[in-house]
Amino acid sequence: MSLPPTAEAAENDDAYAAAEEEHGLNPRQVGPVIMDIRNITLRFGGVVAIKDISFDVREGEIRAIIGPNGAGKSSMLNVINGFYHPQEGEIWFRGKKRGAMKPHEIAKQGIARTFQNIALFKGMTTLDNIMTGRLTKMHKNMFWQALWSGPAEAEEIEHRERVEKIIDFLEIQHIRKTPVGRLPYGLQKRVELGRALAAEPQLLLLDEPMAGMNVEEKEDMCRFILDVNEEFGTTIALIEHDMGVVMDIADRVVVLDYGRKIGDGTPDEVRKNQDVIDAYLGVAHD
Repeated sequence: MSLPPTAEAAENDDAYAAAEEEHGLNPRQVGPVIMDIRNITLRFGGVVAIKDISFDVREGEIRAIIGPNGAGKSSMLNVINGFYHPQEGEIWFRGKKRGAMKPHEIAKQGIARTFQNIALFKGMTTLDNIMTGRLTKMHKNMFWQALWSGPAEAEEIEHRERVEKIIDFLEIQHIRKTPVGRLPYGLQKRVELGRALAAEPQLLLLDEPMAGMNVEEKEDMCRFILDVNEEFGTTIALIEHDMGVVMDIADRVVVLDYGRKIGDGTPDEVRKNQDVIDAYLGVAHD
């Protein structure tokens, strides 16, 4: 049985609606809370990476997580998709409390991610790398897969059709047969996005999707992220250091510093938050 949202989540609902009405924010169709992160604490021995952090992610929104290096941002994504298991706190997904789960189990629930450091199979083609994102959707047993006959053949054809649509969507038809190790950095990041999309996630986690890109590559990636959100209806939570990008595309922003939450709200609210200014955006001087 699902439980009602926490008081903080309910307050966030009211605050979000008020901010949207006041500032005309977010033309996207944002729904109820899809993920509720409650009082998460993560320790590595005596080091506290995340301390009592709570925030939520709404269905259909782009939710940004920002903060200085070492703030705990990637650790939080690793908690969300099961690479790390926190010592304290709870994660609720679609109204149900989640127990300790492995990454592949969480992927089957509908949560996919990209990584800060590209994690592709460099010797495999673009097409085959994106096909690996379909593994959680494949149901035929290894016997049929080994024979590549009958049901397994039909299933693979279906998955390949889906992957080809993603390749068209990301405008990478010209590199579909190219080993990704031969591709420039920006295209590798796009292939990694394609692999995550192949899992058809309800919640897509992006860990610094524009890190190391030039201006043109960032513009392309921003466009694809917005299109994924708007055309596929995919909820997105992303870590990004480019504040121009965050302020342009995010509906709400949560700010971490030394493993603690110091700000949470719309881009305008976060930009005016003195704690955020002091810790991350820079102190204004007269």
